[in-house]
Parts: sequence; structure tokens; C-alpha cells
Amino acid sequence: MKVDMEYVRERLENENVVIIDSREYKRYIGEFELVDKKAGHIPGAVNYFWMDILEKDDDKLYLKSQNELKKQFAELMDYDEVIVYCGSGITACPNSLALSEAGIRHKLYAGSFSDWISYDENIVETK
Repeated sequence: MKVDMEYVRERLENENVVIIDSREYKRYIGEFELVDKKAGHIPGAVNYFWMDILEKDDDKLYLKSQNELKKQFAELMDYDEVIVYCGSGITACPNSLALSEAGIRHKLYAGSFSDWISYDENIVETK
């Protein structure tokens, strides 16, 4: 269930693999970065902000229903493999839980973006 940087790098060009960036959109596109020395995302990654799995009710946050999560992640059903990451491995965990609730098998890149950028040869994309 847990993968490392080499595993992710080997799958960048595989169109049957989707890589999910769980950070907020502004960090994903490289508009700003509060934690890491580089801004942007792993090449080809798609953005599914982890807070979007929640709904608010009476000032409390709850995980969306299983049906709502299945709708939210429907596009991911077409892939053979799903890999999820974030900045440093923390906010990918709620997305991991939500993916599990939606019935989507996936793997976690626990080192996440902080690990990815620690290798000078790794490319970073911005949009």
C-alpha cells in the first residue's frame, strides 16, 4: 500500500496510472509554497484537495457519504493504479480514507512532495 519515490517515478509515463496530489490548488499549481523549497507538483499529477471530501453541517465537518465519494472520485475508476500524495504525507491520509470508502484501491506515496523535490533530477510541474 505504501510506495517510494522510485516507484512513483517509474509510473510517470504510464497512462493507466493516476497520481493524486491532495494539497490545496494554489500549492498544486505552484502559486505559493509554505513548506517546501520548490513549488508545484509531480508531473502528470491531478489535484483532489483533501478538504473536498468533507461536508459541513452545523459548523461541524463530516466525511461525505460513500455515494458522494464515489461520484467525486468516479474518474479514477478508469485507472489500473491510483497513487496518492500530499506535501509531507499527512493530508494524503484523509484522501486515502475517502478513496477506501469509495471502493478505490490505491497506494500512498508517504514521502510525498517533500521527498520528491529532495532529488534534484526530479521534474516539478506548475500550471
